[in-house]
Amino acid sequence: MSDDRSVAFAFDELAHAEGVTFGPSSWRPVPQQQIDEFADLTGDHNPIHVDEDLAAASPFGTRIAHGLLTLSLVVPHLKETFKVTGSGTNVNYGLNRVRFPAPVPSGSRIRTSGRVLEVTDLGNGYQLVVAVTFEVEGGNKPVCVAEFVFRYYA
Repeated sequence: MSDDRSVAFAFDELAHAEGVTFGPSSWRPVPQQQIDEFADLTGDHNPIHVDEDLAAASPFGTRIAHGLLTLSLVVPHLKETFKVTGSGTNVNYGLNRVRFPAPVPSGSRIRTSGRVLEVTDLGNGYQLVVAVTFEVEGGNKPVCVAEFVFRYYA
């Protein structure tokens, strides 16, 4: 473990990772430019994300990030807080559950924390189910909760 917020496992230690918690990560901004670029990349130009006037009149009062953009930002957060060394190939195998209980306002900052829920020995590697909670600075409820399924191979 490198500090109070991050955990590091050698590949051969993954069998014992169940129950380990990590985070929170550092706060990272979600600027409107990133939201606009995500809209362009995905073709999702829902006005709640990109139209300042329409979003101002919405229940959120401002433009908000796409839920899937928020979810994809897990990568830099996990790079900071959860490390596995000594494996050959690592893959995001999928997701079990995802919810977006609160919005991420444009220009706000988010961070993550997590817990390893389950470890399965695959014979040639390990599958980890990792619960990750995203929070927005100053918010009173999570903006995203997700169970990621990661596979680490020798």
